Amino acid sequence: RVIVHLDLDCFYAQIEMIRNPELRDKPLGVQQKNLVVTCNYEARKCGVKKLMSVRDAKEKVPQLILVNGEDLTPYREMSYKVTELLGEFCPLVERLGFDENFVDVTEIVEKRLNQLQQSGCSRVWVSGHVYNNQAVNLQDTTHVRLVIGSQIAEELREAIYAQLGLTGCAGVASNKLLSKLVSGTFKPNQQTVLLPESCQDLIRGLKHVQKVPGIGYKTAKRLETLGVRNVCDLQAFPSAVLEKELGVSNAQRIQKLSYGEDDSPVTPSGPPQSFSDEDSFKKCSSEVEVKEKIEELLQNLLDRIDKDGRQPHTVRLTIRQFSSTDKWFNRESRQCPIPPHLIQKFGKESSNIISPLVDILMKLFRKMIDVNLPFHLTLLSVCFSNLKDLHSSKKGSIGFYLKQMSPPSGSSKRVREEEDVSHGEGSASWNQSCNRTGTTKTRKLSEEKKSNIKKAGIPDFPFHLFPADIDQEVFRELPEDIKKEILSEKT
Repeated sequence: RVIVHLDLDCFYAQIEMIRNPELRDKPLGVQQKNLVVTCNYEARKCGVKKLMSVRDAKEKVPQLILVNGEDLTPYREMSYKVTELLGEFCPLVERLGFDENFVDVTEIVEKRLNQLQQSGCSRVWVSGHVYNNQAVNLQDTTHVRLVIGSQIAEELREAIYAQLGLTGCAGVASNKLLSKLVSGTFKPNQQTVLLPESCQDLIRGLKHVQKVPGIGYKTAKRLETLGVRNVCDLQAFPSAVLEKELGVSNAQRIQKLSYGEDDSPVTPSGPPQSFSDEDSFKKCSSEVEVKEKIEELLQNLLDRIDKDGRQPHTVRLTIRQFSSTDKWFNRESRQCPIPPHLIQKFGKESSNIISPLVDILMKLFRKMIDVNLPFHLTLLSVCFSNLKDLHSSKKGSIGFYLKQMSPPSGSSKRVREEEDVSHGEGSASWNQSCNRTGTTKTRKLSEEKKSNIKKAGIPDFPFHLFPADIDQEVFRELPEDIKKEILSEKT
């Protein structure tokens, strides 16, 4: 295969310079809360780095211009324009975050190779750099394919710049893993092709196993306890021991990655599979604050869902509690189905569903946090998923909506529009941490709740025999006639 990985340069900052050309050639940072989430290369030359605090950045570069980047709408819209443009060249385009895309150009390469062979022309040249300055062997068809791939990568980059005004780097290799790793070798606005003989030099040059896309934070921590810190350690580690520690499939997967082997296909992303938005902060420690922040997140999300035209059937709340030892990855989530009477209002009466959605999300919040005790949150995220077209969302029985949703696994991918959580770097490890869902706890109904149901006029039902595919908490929120209908169906 020939895979191109495209990574746009300082994406948020580029868009701000396109929106306001006067910012070009000046040190520019994009600010979210108290952090400079990205900056242009003028600022980087002066010593500003990504995720530097605003205070430190201004101390280092007093003339630094800061633009508020908390509204992600312009970045998201431009991100989709890039993916759509790439799709005009090749159908196999996979989004990775806002600023990265994989493109499988194998078919285009084969066509051009056939044309070269038929014309008897053997003149091909590399566009950009060759990793390690390795000599190209034009008698080796694998080399020739990758060289043709480098020409296609340059054409893609030129099209993005000509039509959208954006520059970016590209990596060309035989799989997704290697193309992503090699794309950042020369920055900005450059590209690199990786020939097979240099693959091990590239992968062994990674200083830490977590630099390997697909090896997440927790797996890396576990590997460290086994004495595995870099790629060479992982390659040399006994497979049997690794399988015992991590499970057979996971152990085999990460050892293959350590050798640069990656068979995963470039999967066209299509429309987003979910819509999410998050807010991070130094401290949130009251229910009132939580409710206000959830309302703010919902306003933006409902606008995006309205534009998309589909209706979500599941909502998820993610929180991050303060931890001095596990600053970025201490997340927990809960999700539940959206009641059917609210589903029908998406896209029609969005302003009328904020209040009931807040109520649902606050119930999920209280499942994770004991509000009677002090708490300290540093992040809140709301995600709508299980998106369905309007015509496919109508089901015969109301019971369809009450089946419990099994939490998603920790594996990556993409989201996302789950990628909206990571926004920038679209690494699999980042996605794994962002998509992690807390374990659902099963609780017995108290005698008080049972008596409340009796008072409501619902037939006395043996709750220990309650069907497993019905979410009891959602059931209790339904109108009385629907409750009776479901119980009659089940009994």
